[in-house]
Amino acid sequence: MDWDTDTDDSDVSLGSMEESDYAHMDRIEMPVDFRVDAGPSHKRFDMDEKHLEVLLHSSPCGLIVTDALEPDQPIIYVNTVFEFITGYKAEEILGRNCRFLQFRGPYAQRRHPMVDSATVVEIKRCLTQGVEFRGELLNFRKDGTPLTNKLCMTPIQSEDGTITHVIGIQSFTEAKLDLGPLPFPPWKESSEWRKHHLSEDSCSYKQSPGGPGQSSRDCSGLLQISDEVLMHNILAIVTPRDVAALGLVCKRLHEMTKNEGLWRLVCQNAWGLDATAALEASSGSGPACRLSWGRLARELTTLEAAAWTKLTVGGAVEPSRCNFSACAMGNKLVLFGGEGINMQPMNDTFVLDLSVARPQWKYVEVNSPPPGRWGHTLSCLNGSWLVVFGGCGSSGLLNDVYVLDLNSKQPTWREVGAGAGAPLPRSWHSSCTLDGSKLVVSGGCADSGALLSDTFLLDLSVEEPEWREIVVAWSPPARLGHTMCVYQKCKILMFGGLAKSGPLRVRSSDVFTIDLSEEHPTWSYITGSSLPGGATPAGTSPPPRLDHVSISLPSGRILIFGGSIAGQHSPSQLYVLDPKEEQPNWRVMNLPGQQPNFAWGHSTCVVGGTRAIVVGGHTGEEWILNELHELSLAHSLT
Repeated sequence: MDWDTDTDDSDVSLGSMEESDYAHMDRIEMPVDFRVDAGPSHKRFDMDEKHLEVLLHSSPCGLIVTDALEPDQPIIYVNTVFEFITGYKAEEILGRNCRFLQFRGPYAQRRHPMVDSATVVEIKRCLTQGVEFRGELLNFRKDGTPLTNKLCMTPIQSEDGTITHVIGIQSFTEAKLDLGPLPFPPWKESSEWRKHHLSEDSCSYKQSPGGPGQSSRDCSGLLQISDEVLMHNILAIVTPRDVAALGLVCKRLHEMTKNEGLWRLVCQNAWGLDATAALEASSGSGPACRLSWGRLARELTTLEAAAWTKLTVGGAVEPSRCNFSACAMGNKLVLFGGEGINMQPMNDTFVLDLSVARPQWKYVEVNSPPPGRWGHTLSCLNGSWLVVFGGCGSSGLLNDVYVLDLNSKQPTWREVGAGAGAPLPRSWHSSCTLDGSKLVVSGGCADSGALLSDTFLLDLSVEEPEWREIVVAWSPPARLGHTMCVYQKCKILMFGGLAKSGPLRVRSSDVFTIDLSEEHPTWSYITGSSLPGGATPAGTSPPPRLDHVSISLPSGRILIFGGSIAGQHSPSQLYVLDPKEEQPNWRVMNLPGQQPNFAWGHSTCVVGGTRAIVVGGHTGEEWILNELHELSLAHSLT
């Protein structure tokens, strides 16, 4: 089975192998020491064009390795998939820089004018700075056929940090360009010229210390290093999708990609230490609770296992309420406050433990509860601390902050962060947490009814927390009822809400991002068309909305669900956006299972890293809190 995703964002099929995959591997087999027999690969170039066309529309990946310590970074290893698709044999490739694919045919004297020079400059920059490059580039087969090369170049470092090699993974598809026939060379190729030409390009790499009949690729020191070094220094630092792709290159790499320890390192590198630690903590302890990291990486990358499930739980949240806030604390769902009958502000705390066989809502006895409120936010810090900010109380809007250690013997709320630098009192704002210790608050509605566009940060890891406003040159239009999600540790994505547009307030579907790790953070307008300079995103974008929910996946993708949409009472589509893409595209997910019937006035949180729990929702007559809906993003973790 291939890693066929719910999207079309990759031409690379990944994952475990079926018989057809092993058929490809039989043609590109390499022994355990990574030596490749170049003889059979030459014969495969005689295959007919129909077979080549099929291959170009399938998934094998080309793989090259270059020596970063040599001038012009010559190629020292190439797999047979690269040879077959490009039409060049190994002896024509080794010792050359890979830019020759930007020349149309073996006799071209310069780069083809249709090759994007900006992409070439970006490749050079990444190689110079030793950072990974991902992008598309126009390449050409030896016969002049144009190819689109989805290229990933990853630098490999030695223990002292020196970049010693660069590994390149290519996913080739045929480019739909009519460039006419390839012109004949200005001279007649002779065996003498060919011999001279090849000796100039690759003489230093064709001399084999192993003697006659041994492939020139046998000499590569990189490809004779141990499995441990390959796994820790190369495979562990590329994305889950690329690791699965490398598993199709040869049998040795395929065996390596079965190693669960490797997949844990891959997930840790791709998702971060905090995310992987949370997943491990949620899976329990003991040998029987070990995570299947390879399967988890696949399911969270492809979302192939995502499905809705209706949950019925015991206990009750009484009295009934709306406009509460909920968050996850490990495998527990915590609910605080809300708006009761006759707009009564509530200040009680309930917990639902979803790790037990029969979950039940339980009221938590706490000391010194905050004033009752609704329209506030509730967040979790460091796995056990709850933090409440703002909302609307009996005496008006609030800007206070209360924290609670729910794991203490006698949980007690305490107020923090008071001072002159605190944000204006507000409700219907949005908040999120960074590094498990920092609270970020943005937007909302002030006492006067004015919408807000400011952003504040409160570091709760210090003894006396103080608010700090994030000063930016430009902010998204003021809004309420929007969401903020954290991805890649310190980046925040803002979506939707009821936004100010001149004298009007309109529902929004705009996306903005900010990186708070930067010295001078700036908001970026990612997708949307309601502001000058905005671009209509590709794919099916969500209708403008507010009071929706957003979910951040370990992979960095964002899910959007529900909310108040003009003309719709119960929006049910689930939308996916990957803000890490160069040109982020919205995609719609149609998932099996029983989804919520009423998708507004609810709250959601991710429990255990892979379960998004939707709690609450308005039925038109009452608010339901003992019927929950779970969006399972992966199968059981164990």
